[in-house]
Amino acid sequence: FAAFNRKLRCSAVITCHESSQVGTKLVFDHKGHLVQRTPHPRQQGTTVSLQQLFSTLPVRHKEFQRNIKKEYAKMIHVLQSYCIISTGVRITCSNQNGQGKRSTVLSTTGSQSMRDNIGAIFGPKQLQSLLPFQQVSPTENVIEEYGLKGADLPKQLFSITGFVSQGDHGVGRSTTDRQFFFINSRPCDPLKVTKLVNEVYHMYNRHQYPFVALNVAVASECVDVNVTPDKRQIFLQEEKLLLAILKTSLIAIYEGGVNKISLNYTPAPSTTALKSFILFLCFFIDATSTSEPCRTVLSNENKAEREEDTESVILSPKSSLNLAGLKAAFSSHYSSSSGKSSKEKASGSGTTQKTLQSFFKDPCSDLESSPPKVDRTSVNNETFKETSGNIHTVPEDPELETEACTPYEDSAVSPEAKRARKDDPHFPSEEESSTFSNAGEKPPLTVDAPVSLQRRTVHLQFSLAELAKKMRRLHDQQKQRAGEELLYRRFRAKINPGENQSAEEELKKEISKEMFKEMEIIGQFNLGFIITKLKSDLFMIDQHATDEKYNFEMLQQHTVLQGQKLIVPQKLHLTAVSENVLIENIEIFKGNGFEFLIDEDAQVMERVKLVSLPTSKNWTFGPSDIEELIFMLSDSPGVMCRPSRVRQMFASRACRKSVMIGTALSVNEMKKLVVHMGELEHPWNCPHGRPTMRHLANLDVISQY
Repeated sequence: FAAFNRKLRCSAVITCHESSQVGTKLVFDHKGHLVQRTPHPRQQGTTVSLQQLFSTLPVRHKEFQRNIKKEYAKMIHVLQSYCIISTGVRITCSNQNGQGKRSTVLSTTGSQSMRDNIGAIFGPKQLQSLLPFQQVSPTENVIEEYGLKGADLPKQLFSITGFVSQGDHGVGRSTTDRQFFFINSRPCDPLKVTKLVNEVYHMYNRHQYPFVALNVAVASECVDVNVTPDKRQIFLQEEKLLLAILKTSLIAIYEGGVNKISLNYTPAPSTTALKSFILFLCFFIDATSTSEPCRTVLSNENKAEREEDTESVILSPKSSLNLAGLKAAFSSHYSSSSGKSSKEKASGSGTTQKTLQSFFKDPCSDLESSPPKVDRTSVNNETFKETSGNIHTVPEDPELETEACTPYEDSAVSPEAKRARKDDPHFPSEEESSTFSNAGEKPPLTVDAPVSLQRRTVHLQFSLAELAKKMRRLHDQQKQRAGEELLYRRFRAKINPGENQSAEEELKKEISKEMFKEMEIIGQFNLGFIITKLKSDLFMIDQHATDEKYNFEMLQQHTVLQGQKLIVPQKLHLTAVSENVLIENIEIFKGNGFEFLIDEDAQVMERVKLVSLPTSKNWTFGPSDIEELIFMLSDSPGVMCRPSRVRQMFASRACRKSVMIGTALSVNEMKKLVVHMGELEHPWNCPHGRPTMRHLANLDVISQY
């Protein structure tokens, strides 16, 4: 408590024991010392008041004020976890801005079950989609997957209780905002456990995330919570065993629950089976000399297939007379035709497999037949070989510098001069030179000793032609190095789907938005790609993907979705935190076509009602999109954002209104598309992931070879 008080200006505790008639108020300073004790009216219980958070730490206080909304959302999430796990305790959290009205954020009833606490926090709607967690011993396959030894596994080490979402599509959540994990009733963030639960859930509902509230009971000596300051990360003994139990139990819950599909389930007849049924129906009716109903049935079936592809057929009264014979005839034909169709499907799959193999085989053969790369390290090797003889090691002793330079001068002397010089007594022999070089310590100097100097004139062999040759060689080497620096390859990624990530990183690094205006239009290739030139680099731009990304970002920025009024306002049952996020960012919701009726005097989870939904042709939106927006705005409040389904709708519209592949473009139209790329936030791929631009070649590198 004293350590926490150092982050506060002051704190107060108001408490009243059941045996006391009046409460007591205790005031502490930021060092944790009691500075005041006074009587205070209060019913039985305890109230802790924390005031002026981080006021004694100016830097943290400023950072706290800057991110107050994010910190508020984090605090509520922590309180939610404690409210879920704390049974038998009534917890109430309220919020008051300035002199405004006090609003309840969280409230539990003090129930003895975790399920009731979940309902009190997230509403009864959340309870309808929950399944109780039932612990199962790990199977042999799972034990082998985690590398465990079945004989050495401890028994009854973990006891897991809690609730998870059903696996049906629509009952999950679009985000991971309602996932709570506890170790011995202590909230924590076990990363591996969280990842495992989501992976197993995605086996049954791949587009959503589950609600999770799991408590793992284990011996305290098997857990270490002193890993991070917030004690949310933990070290756990036998962690692999815990993961194996969780995986086996979750699979058993989803396989054996309401989501299991019976193996005896027979799907409804397809359109092909329906046509076979109609043909036999006509045959049967023709046999009984009633041809008019046959034409009626066929016309009804064709009309239904053209309009809505329904699989319902209206039979006339005449055609239902001999129903027993019709059933027998149709059942025999349906069984034979189904066997035939299965054989046709099997043969068709083989043909498809061959086609796919040939499709993936051809590009590889093209790559194998491509010309080999030129190793640029082998260029001008002869020049370096000729100059290698002129490289010598410089000695460290400055007194021997003249003697060490002699071999360098010898390199320019003819062999005859070398032989004459070798026999000259004025030059020391190799043995003498080595002895002189390897001499030990220098003799001590005497100040009064006379100094004798010997001067000698030595004739050196010198050739201007040889010097000019070396200068030309040095000049060529410098020119070659400059050329290599000029021909530095900035783009190395190939045009290959496997290298899309590296190619995009290179473009982000080397190409700025201003460079698109400087690009020169070379022409159009294959009625689908624009070839541009920037200095000595050639680029290929996908005209459809580029225009689609531009249209998509324009729709994102400027489109205001129109809402459709509801006949009766719809209750959303949002939590108090979600209601506050929605109210604070109401304009962003209006920009997305949502309108609400807000009653701040109502109870928590009933203050916000939906009165208008965005609609656009065949696209409809609902409460799940509202929850996704709330989750996005809780991390980035005040920033205009769109739900994922709205993005999908904009991507579909942008694709349809963009320049298509196969459309011939003029130079001005191509220039317009290229310039638009400089106005985009993310110009490197279209909303569907298709690359917009790739580097083709460098003209300087091509000219060198």
